[in-house]
Amino acid sequence: MTTKELISEAISLPVEKRSLLVDLLLKSLNPTETEIDNQWITVAKKRLAEMKNGAVKPIPGESVFEKIWERYDT
Repeated sequence: MTTKELISEAISLPVEKRSLLVDLLLKSLNPTETEIDNQWITVAKKRLAEMKNGAVKPIPGESVFEKIWERYDT
């Protein structure tokens, strides 16, 4: 099977199967690193707990991006 035939076959798949295929292909380009993923999970859980117990106040994404644009938009 040629690359062109493979692409044609992949494009003809139902959207759910194409999504799965894309996900698998992307993961093959950038394999997960379990140790790093575990560290991010720990950080995410800590940050969520801080928000839930009121130790930190979340900032809406829109506000963050507005400040970035104000600072760097010339």
